[in-house]
Amino acid sequence: MSTAIGDQAERDATMIRQSRDAPEVFGAIFDAYFAEIRAYASRRVGVEHASDIAAETFVAAFRKRHRYDPGRASVRTWLYGFATKLVGKHRRSELRKLRAMDRLAPDPESEEHEERTTGRLAAEGLRKRLSGALAGLSAGDRDVVLLVALAGLSHEEVAAALDIPYGTVGSRLNRARRKLREALGGTNPLLGLEDHDG
Repeated sequence: MSTAIGDQAERDATMIRQSRDAPEVFGAIFDAYFAEIRAYASRRVGVEHASDIAAETFVAAFRKRHRYDPGRASVRTWLYGFATKLVGKHRRSELRKLRAMDRLAPDPESEEHEERTTGRLAAEGLRKRLSGALAGLSAGDRDVVLLVALAGLSHEEVAAALDIPYGTVGSRLNRARRKLREALGGTNPLLGLEDHDG
């Protein structure tokens, strides 16, 4: 952990501690991380639900700020844990969306120019296959993959965010990578992510 990141984590932990007696201090945590958590939620469940999930994340964190343990996770990682759990509440709609994308065929008449149509069809084909493959993963495997791929969390941070053992993160990521690679005909969509640990 770099000094700047360590200093930020220490400042965040101090603000959480101070917010126990002075709730308005929690606003600084909100200001620092809302956009990042919202972006993660947007990529998981879509723009239409992202603000709600981000807001719910901070409400849950505020309510449980007395239980925050800086020895277990940074505030940033702790917030991703809440966000991921809230995304889980939206899992059924997320799965429906992924499965629908998998079933949708591109409309060949939507683009007139042949090159754009070919490029769009190729991109949609890959997106459909990836969406279908993600929908086919277990909830735990999908959470690990998306925390690494979308949030850029390390294995240690994912373990803390999901409250699972460190080794489970690697196991889930390897299993998900294998399944995704098979679904995409040998292409590894997580190239480089399986070793992302810093």
